Amino acid sequence: MEIYLDGEFVSEDQAKISVFDHGLLYGDGIFEGIRIYHRRIFKLDEHLDRLYGGAKAILLDVPLEVDQLKEAVVETAKRNDLTDGYIRLVVTRGVGDLGLNPTKCPKPTIFIIASTIKIYPDEIYHKGMKVVTVSTRRNLIEALNPRIKSLNYLNNVLATLEVNRVDAQEGLMLNADGYVTECIVDNFFLVDKGVVATPPTSVGALKGVTRDTVMELAVEAGYDVEERIMTLHDVYIADENFLTGTAAEIAPITTVDDRLIGTGEPGPITMDLMTKFHSLVRSSGTSF
Repeated sequence: MEIYLDGEFVSEDQAKISVFDHGLLYGDGIFEGIRIYHRRIFKLDEHLDRLYGGAKAILLDVPLEVDQLKEAVVETAKRNDLTDGYIRLVVTRGVGDLGLNPTKCPKPTIFIIASTIKIYPDEIYHKGMKVVTVSTRRNLIEALNPRIKSLNYLNNVLATLEVNRVDAQEGLMLNADGYVTECIVDNFFLVDKGVVATPPTSVGALKGVTRDTVMELAVEAGYDVEERIMTLHDVYIADENFLTGTAAEIAPITTVDDRLIGTGEPGPITMDLMTKFHSLVRSSGTSF
């Protein structure tokens, strides 16, 4: 495996960063997870746009122009000869001292990994998954806006620890007001009387690239699509539930908090969107 690290390609055992890097010490940095399908990098421009937006939000100067970083991502995928895979692009604040002050970090660190990922077993895509609501609340927007894909994922880790204690594959996270935000690492959707709905980013949901893609596909297919503030009651009585994410793609949810969703089987609109999504990723993206 060859890893891009600050302008050079190095082997996995040589890919090292300093223990004084503030990405490690304080979670000060941003990242993107990007998929490769059939030697095409899916929605690369959209991922880079979100990355630079997150960098601007935290006053982090990415030391490469967009086109330069895009070229580095493509070259990393090419060097690792992946037909299908997963790219992790990370930009940290860089090396500083043991203090918190980011101005003590003169140069950000960039690394890019191209490998593979699988977070859910194959059968859940045919049978559906079990989800539970976790007690860990999504970060307050006023504290750390979940739209920023920062390296500080302890909020998500704590929620995952809850899911690990029960017989479930994912967790549903609420905000401080009790409204549904998203799953731990994926966006959440429900289908209600033919309407495909997802929580707005204003309640604490990530503006997911796959989320936006699925909304576009649903509109093209003729479904009504909306961002909707929702409670757990709305989740329980919906006709269908599903989640979306770069690594997860689209996965049906058939049980939430021991309530069967709809018939207890993956719903027809979910399955239709899955088919349309798989067709799209096979035919679009940045080739290498």
